Amino acid sequence: MKRRKLSYRFLVMIIIVTIGVIAVFFINDYSYITKSIIKTTDGRPVSLYIPSGADYQYVKNEITALNVLKSKRAFDWLAKKTNYDENVHAGRYVLTDGMTNQQLINMLRMGCQTPVKVVFNNIRTVEQLAGRISEQIEADSISIIEEIYKNDNVDATTFIPNTYEFYWNTDADDFVEKMVAEHNRFWTDSRLQKAQNLNMTPKEVSILASIIDKETTKVSEMPRIAGVYINRLKKHWPLQADPTLVFALGDYSIRRVLDVHKNIDSPYNTYKYAGLPPGAICIPSIAAIDAVLNAEKHNYYYFCAKEDLSGYHVFAKNIDEHNRNAERYRRALNKNKIYK
Repeated sequence: MKRRKLSYRFLVMIIIVTIGVIAVFFINDYSYITKSIIKTTDGRPVSLYIPSGADYQYVKNEITALNVLKSKRAFDWLAKKTNYDENVHAGRYVLTDGMTNQQLINMLRMGCQTPVKVVFNNIRTVEQLAGRISEQIEADSISIIEEIYKNDNVDATTFIPNTYEFYWNTDADDFVEKMVAEHNRFWTDSRLQKAQNLNMTPKEVSILASIIDKETTKVSEMPRIAGVYINRLKKHWPLQADPTLVFALGDYSIRRVLDVHKNIDSPYNTYKYAGLPPGAICIPSIAAIDAVLNAEKHNYYYFCAKEDLSGYHVFAKNIDEHNRNAERYRRALNKNKIYK
C-alpha cells in the first residue's frame, strides 16, 4: 500500500515536471516569436513599400528581401495568428533596428505608415511634374497627367514648388486635390490683395512669375525684372521676353535668341503679341511669385544680361541705353563662341 502511494506521488511529480517543462518551452517559444527583433544593416531604418492590392505573400517576400528578420518562421506564425495575412494595408512602413515582431505586425495591421516628403521645383511642364511625382509616390505619371487635364481649374500655376508630406500610396486624384488645397492656402489674403493692387489675378501673377524664373536664377534681382515687365504691361507694350520664344519653339537648348526665332507664330511669342501669354512657361517658384507681388517700382523698361556672363542683368530707361548694353552682351557671346 505504502509502495503504491509512493508510485502515485512519483507519477504526479513527473506529470507536474513535464507540464512545467512544456510550459517553459511554450512561454520561451512564444516570447521568441513575439519579441524576436529586427536587425537592419548598420542599424539604419529601412522602408517597406506595399503597393495597393498586394497580398500577404508579397509582403512576406519583400520583408525577406530586406533581410531584416531574425526568424521568418516567427514572423509568419504571428502574422497568421493575428490575421494580418488577411488584413494587408498598402503604404510605406519604416522598419527600425530592434523592433520586435509584435511591434512590426501591429504597425502593418493598423496601417501605421510613415509619410514621404514629396519635393518638386524647377519644373517646366505638367508632364515633367507628373514624372517627378511618380518617382516619389505610388501614382503613375499617366494617371497624374490625366487627372490634371480633366480638371478645367487645374494647370501649371496650380502647383506651388515646395516640400510636402504625402502617404506613399496616394493616388492621382488625392495628389491633385491636395495640391489645389495647398495652392489655395498659399494665396493668403495678403497675397491676393497685392495681386489686386496690380490689377492681376493669381493666375496672371503666376504666368509672369514663370517668365521671371526663366529670365534669371538670381532671386535678388527678380523684383526689379518684375518691375520692368509690369511697366511694359501698363504701357501696353509687348513683353519681348526671350524665354517665351524658347518655350514656343520647344528647344530648351537655345542660349541665344535670334531674330529668326522671333518670327514663330505662337500666342507665346511675346515679341509679336502684347500682354501676357496664355499660360505659364514653367511651374513658377515661390520666389518669383513673391517678386511679382512685391515688384520694384522704378522707371526701367529694358534689361539685358551683363557682358560678364555672370547671370546678372543691367537695366535701362530708354532704348538707346538698352541698345548699348545689348551690343556689349552680343560681343561677349561672340567672344565666347556662343552663337545659338
